[in-house]
Amino acid sequence: MAYNDAAGNAASETEPWQALHDDRSPFIKVAITDLDGVLRGKYLSKDKAQSSARAGLGFCNVVLGWDVCDSPFTNTEQTGWHTGFPDAGVHLDWSSLRHVPWDNNTPFVLGEFVEKDGTPHSLCPRQVLKRVLSRVKERGYEVLCGVEFEWYNFAESPKSWNDKNGVAPEPITPGMFGYSLLRTNANGAFVRTLLDELRAYGIPVEGLHTETGPGVYEVALAYTTALRAADHAVLFKAATKEIGHRFGIMPSFIAKWNPQLPGCSGHVHQSLTDGNSNLFFDGSRPHGISRLLESYIAGQLKYVAEFGPLFWPNVNSYKRLVDGFWAPLNADWGVDNRTASLRVIPGGKHSTRLETRCPGADANPYLSIAASIAAGMAGIEQGLAINDVTTRDRGQSQRNPRTLDEATQRFAASATACDWLGERFVQHFSATRRWEWEQYQMAVTDWELKRYLEII
Repeated sequence: MAYNDAAGNAASETEPWQALHDDRSPFIKVAITDLDGVLRGKYLSKDKAQSSARAGLGFCNVVLGWDVCDSPFTNTEQTGWHTGFPDAGVHLDWSSLRHVPWDNNTPFVLGEFVEKDGTPHSLCPRQVLKRVLSRVKERGYEVLCGVEFEWYNFAESPKSWNDKNGVAPEPITPGMFGYSLLRTNANGAFVRTLLDELRAYGIPVEGLHTETGPGVYEVALAYTTALRAADHAVLFKAATKEIGHRFGIMPSFIAKWNPQLPGCSGHVHQSLTDGNSNLFFDGSRPHGISRLLESYIAGQLKYVAEFGPLFWPNVNSYKRLVDGFWAPLNADWGVDNRTASLRVIPGGKHSTRLETRCPGADANPYLSIAASIAAGMAGIEQGLAINDVTTRDRGQSQRNPRTLDEATQRFAASATACDWLGERFVQHFSATRRWEWEQYQMAVTDWELKRYLEII
């Protein structure tokens, strides 16, 4: 079984516990992602890791049955108080083995949920992506992906943020200063440590720079196979938070923290290959856009709204979707146009690709990538033709959902989402988003108090 060393390089074929035999650490860290893309994990002894490699591992299935604040859902059928929260099986993917530089080089492995019979768990985000990729493979294609994130960095700790009652976070630098070497150098120790330790952790960063906004950065992760790209994205977000805490910095991937500032995106770049060539490129056609890519674009234009909660999973996600702040509002496309939902990037036979600009940084990367691919592949399977709804003609384009409630209704009713992601997953994830919307509906916000308390 192949595995990765501390730098993320493929190592020799060997059993995982043999690979760990000479490791100095007596423990190994394992983690899976919950529905929101948050890593949930624990330390295991090497003996337990060896046993798990042979017989499997169990995690309480509440990981798939609670929200970001650890409140169990009360409206779901497949996990909840009525089930007693038993263990769900976890398969450790030893190909993800790496070492954590900031934790004494402790070995780390990603896992995924499995059913009692060892088949993929229908609610596991990583398994949902693998389901989509398996169907793509059946057609003779492989998906390559790259992910970009924007995120804000605050001079806060969990304690200081709690003491401030979650109000008025302080950015690490002031002002609007994109692509700023000056602002980057102001926190040079953090940035250099981030770049060095991510590399040692096997997370390939292609570029990092400040974005427009106080204390905001953007990162581009290297292009690779879709599953590995999703793994890298999940690990990047968690690693950035862990490294930031060491410097008194609280990184945040919230979609929109301030109404006067740009939000944070989680763009997904995609292309299809047959193992030999980039199938999105055709040098004989305008802009090098192949007919296959046209159908892929057409699929995303048609179905992006039906997969909405996978791009915009939280109440806050929709605060990012406003005019004048770069986030796309409608299902439209353009050639190298950063104001469109779908940006075709002509790059010749090696790098022509599609950038899906819908997802926010708060999206679960496994699910935003799965949704992007599923919508595009639905267009290919149906032989859809690209329309003329570009950024020059937005009056005819489909409006993206504006609230989590609206998006969830579309998602729950989508035959295409059920077909690609599985009906059980769509039913369960829809219930979790309805739960999130209901929590918001019961909340009394600062905005309401400032607007109504005195005057009404």
